[in-house]
Amino acid sequence: MSALRKKFGGGDYQVVTTRTSSYQKDRRKKRQRFVDKNGRCNVQHGNLGGETSRYLSDLFTTLVDLKWRWNLFIFVLTYTVAWLFMASLWWVIAYIRGDLHRTHDEKYTPCVANVYNFPSAFLFFIETEATIGYGHRYITEKCPEGIILFLFQSILGSIVDAFLIGCMFIKMSQPKKRAETLMFSENAAVSTRDGKLTLMFRVGNLRNSHMVSAQIRCKLLKSRQTPEGEFLPLDQLELDVGFSTGADQLFLVSPLTICHVIDIKSPFYELSQRSMQTEQFEIVVILEGIVETTEKANEILRMKFACRAPPPDIQYKTKPACSIHLPFVLQSLPSLLRTE
Repeated sequence: MSALRKKFGGGDYQVVTTRTSSYQKDRRKKRQRFVDKNGRCNVQHGNLGGETSRYLSDLFTTLVDLKWRWNLFIFVLTYTVAWLFMASLWWVIAYIRGDLHRTHDEKYTPCVANVYNFPSAFLFFIETEATIGYGHRYITEKCPEGIILFLFQSILGSIVDAFLIGCMFIKMSQPKKRAETLMFSENAAVSTRDGKLTLMFRVGNLRNSHMVSAQIRCKLLKSRQTPEGEFLPLDQLELDVGFSTGADQLFLVSPLTICHVIDIKSPFYELSQRSMQTEQFEIVVILEGIVETTEKANEILRMKFACRAPPPDIQYKTKPACSIHLPFVLQSLPSLLRTE
């Protein structure tokens, strides 16, 4: 008894059935989804060969896909290295011409006026690159190599600005955060609607700005074996949510109930209530549309339902819950009771 109390961290005695239930629950939690409910795909690539070179060949997309901390680090690092490199070139020109040793000769015309050391060369570059133009440091006409370096500096600065600022702008304008205000129900309900057994879940838009040309798709991911004996670990099947009738085209001014009729064409047709609770599969819901305010294509990938072990995300209920108030506010499906 003390061993059980020590293991479970409680003051009461634990029975064997509770221990078994807790063990199965913890075991179920450890099973990783193929796609999380926040839309993140749990996929890692390996043994590809030349993966790094492939990412570097598309450097712009690679930088956009990086996390913000790495983007900011590369942004600061690139500008710092470029500034130090160009300032070093100006200092090298002044050093080779002997400008650093003739600072007090009033009759001598240097390449860049008032550049005495590396800090002054760095300040001259910053003033030129940022078009500050204080006027204290400037290029003289007797320095052709300085004129060539100035042209190279202008071209290089434009390229770096276009690349890095463009990358940051694209990353900031990505509509990924728009998915946070598109809500899905926590559970799917299997119930009867219009005399047909139907799998249902709800989706709604919290913002006043609408989704233009919103379309929803559902993918069933499960493993299967072909008649030839080939094992497919992630076979994808399309779930019909109204392709023929146009019900997949959504007008999200209020929460909508998405329905998949479990008929003879449905992959769930041969599954009973008990077998569905033990079957291993996932349903991926993909909502596509265009943000009205920014007119940018927005694709939100949300994995909402995965039937694992009891209690699953797909539950049975005699009547589906439907609660909409005025003004229209999204109400998630409440906790659904399973009936045997």
